[in-house]
Amino acid sequence: MQTDKDMPLAGVRVLDLSRVLAGPWSAMVLGDLGAEVIKIEHPERGDDTRDWGVRVGKTETAYFNSVNRNKRSITLDLQTPEGQQIVRQLAKTSDIVVQNFKCGGAEKLGLGYEPLSAENPRLIYCSISGYDRTGPEAQRPGYDLVVQGETGLMAMNGEAHQPPLKFGVAAVDLFTGMYSAQAMLAALYERERTGRGRHIEMALFDCGLMITAYYGLEALLIGEDPPRYGNAHPSIVPYGVFDAADGPLVITVGNNAQFERFCREVIERADLADDARYKTNILRGQNRETLLPELTRELGSRPRKLLLERLARAGIPCGEVAGLREALLSPRATRGGLVTQQPHPHTESGTTPVLAPPWRFDGERLPVRHAPPQLGEGTQEVLQSMLGYSAEQVAALKEKGVI
Repeated sequence: MQTDKDMPLAGVRVLDLSRVLAGPWSAMVLGDLGAEVIKIEHPERGDDTRDWGVRVGKTETAYFNSVNRNKRSITLDLQTPEGQQIVRQLAKTSDIVVQNFKCGGAEKLGLGYEPLSAENPRLIYCSISGYDRTGPEAQRPGYDLVVQGETGLMAMNGEAHQPPLKFGVAAVDLFTGMYSAQAMLAALYERERTGRGRHIEMALFDCGLMITAYYGLEALLIGEDPPRYGNAHPSIVPYGVFDAADGPLVITVGNNAQFERFCREVIERADLADDARYKTNILRGQNRETLLPELTRELGSRPRKLLLERLARAGIPCGEVAGLREALLSPRATRGGLVTQQPHPHTESGTTPVLAPPWRFDGERLPVRHAPPQLGEGTQEVLQSMLGYSAEQVAALKEKGVI
């Protein structure tokens, strides 16, 4: 079992002033990798997501818990001079600050990059917003669903006959969080050489546009939006979700040799393998309208277990389409230690499920070192142990509503 000092980012301190999803996700990534993450929250309501979705205990929800493991929570009213002063004190001994206030919000509180960097030149400061902070839309709030629409992601998602469709999760927020974490790691690495921090600026719109990937480039090359194929692939045929006689499965025929084996060994249709219209993937793409009905009929007449066995023998990537709960409880997830049970003082079972970090280092999965925190659980300890506040000073701040 890896200890805190063995973690890749051991000794790195992150001050997380962000809320909701993109910012908290980026800070959680750093916490998963071993950084000490101090999450600043409003004394009464906390992070907005503490009130979203399925309740866990008294102050958490499934939504909050999904992006706040490996953190400590302290409560501060940042509208008060005392709260702002505490953040400045913490920033002096932090390596990274993450914030996603509306453009100009951190500066209004005296917590922007310039004043904090003046006190701590090694500070890496990451600002996450909806849009370019130097452009005409700087003041617009950033919401994942809005940006999914504006970047064309909804237009490329779903079946051809459907209206534009959002992704099942907040993909733009999540990708922005990951891109932000990558930038902060790069800045940490650079700081070893230069001794100075950086101001990183990330925008949801920018990240959303990047994840259009090959679909986006195709739209530019052909001069119009590519067709939507739903669960099928725009470039590879057959590749997608198909219905067996007793349930759906995924089949990904990635090259011409696999297609030949698929026809001969899986669906027993040598005539399709020999048909000149389907000899190459480009031809299969051009003639998908005649090919796919034949494949759909053959697959629908056979049980899923038989198809999966034949596909595996033929070396064709395949799998069942699982329900979400089924996937999380699967032997594969269990063997991998991907779902953990963390102690919780306010649930009936005394525990709550928390997903584990996806990384393995030297063959060992990085652990959940801290369960998602209850609101303000670390306030007193952080103020006293890190900043040297006395018990009387902490009590006075609580009396004034600062914490």
